[in-house]
Amino acid sequence: MAGELFRPIFVPDEFREAVSGRAWLRAMLDAEGALAMAQARTGLIPRQAAEIIVSCCDVDRFDPEEIGRKGRAKGNPVPPLVRALTEAVSRVSEDAASHVHKGATSQDIMDTAAMLVSRHALGLILNEVEGIAAACARLTDTNRDTMMPGRTLLQQALPTTFGLKAAGWLVSVLEARDRLFAVREWGLAVQLGGAGGTLASLGPAGTRVLSEFARELDLVEPVVPWHTDRVRVSDIAGALSLVAGALGKISQDVILMAQTEVGEVAEPAGEGRGGSSTLPHKQNPILSVTAAAGARRVLDLAHTLQAAMVGEHERAAGAWHSEWEALSDALALAGGAAAAVREVTEGLEVYPEKMLENLNATRGLLLAENVTAVAAQHLGRLEAHDLVEEASHRTLEGGKPLREELLSEPRLGEVLSEEEIDAALDPAGYLGSAGEFVDRALKLYREEEI
Repeated sequence: MAGELFRPIFVPDEFREAVSGRAWLRAMLDAEGALAMAQARTGLIPRQAAEIIVSCCDVDRFDPEEIGRKGRAKGNPVPPLVRALTEAVSRVSEDAASHVHKGATSQDIMDTAAMLVSRHALGLILNEVEGIAAACARLTDTNRDTMMPGRTLLQQALPTTFGLKAAGWLVSVLEARDRLFAVREWGLAVQLGGAGGTLASLGPAGTRVLSEFARELDLVEPVVPWHTDRVRVSDIAGALSLVAGALGKISQDVILMAQTEVGEVAEPAGEGRGGSSTLPHKQNPILSVTAAAGARRVLDLAHTLQAAMVGEHERAAGAWHSEWEALSDALALAGGAAAAVREVTEGLEVYPEKMLENLNATRGLLLAENVTAVAAQHLGRLEAHDLVEEASHRTLEGGKPLREELLSEPRLGEVLSEEEIDAALDPAGYLGSAGEFVDRALKLYREEEI
């Protein structure tokens, strides 16, 4: 494992700590403490015993790496943690020690811990995504009428605005954010089913303990145990993949627009950022590059988590075990990508003059469709199409602007004046509903601010 070398490149400290072994251990201990308190409330164990157990659930008492090594023999870290916790409690009260982990199975603690870790990490990601949405909204508003070439299949197509491009970013981020928020608020549930999913060892108090357990941790109370119903984990994966896709799209656009030959935007400058070890003239869009890389990995990890939905009977043999690191990595990398894209969008340098220069690079060819539509009102669609197409080919072959080729075409001159041709070649007059789409995106943002 080389995480200490590579992980900091893609994931800020805050997100690494949120899914660290220590964070998982704290969540497991929180689950153990909450379970004891839930049983005390339902009269299964003495209140004092529960309080002693909770007091011993201090993460500083335990070493995650040692717990992990000892967990290898059992296939998960809960048994050695329970043993260590029981020993710590027994030093205070032998009676209380007999109630540690009462009625639970290892997966109950691990799954509940996964929900707690996810809740914290998703909150951090949502904070970054909110910042991205705000930044995209500013870019959308500020550049509502900033013209640039629209591109399809990496080729210039029709005039558009940078405001509309940013509006596309904004809406995709809002849609992904809403899904992420829904999962965090209503999709994270405690797990408590006992050895076989029946809570038999808790007798008739089983479902009451479950209710108190959920209340203690402020998580959803599931209808039934979900040991091999992994919809909740898969739902987290799906939400993270949506976020990763939206972030990857923004990153890709910035990378392409920042190319030397394009030069329409640049990432915010930072000391030492984006430089090349051998080419001092380069300013690489490194934030977008690392965000794009992290987003790709989230999509792969989401696949791993969703593949784990298929488990055997009441306890999966391997599928469940495949989730822990994949979930941690997906949360961390999604958070890292979000942090990078937030920095990009908040400080993005936009160059309208270069956008206009690129828009004019085809010498008017981007407006051929509009000229055809105007001419068709007088000549019919087919004849107008053929005449403009021939003029466009001559522009491509000879280098003269489309305007000159159109003015030299006698048949077009019979039906269109020079002023009408100039108007048809004005990109500002052929932006369609771009401005309205921008306004709609901004309205959505303002109405949906969480």
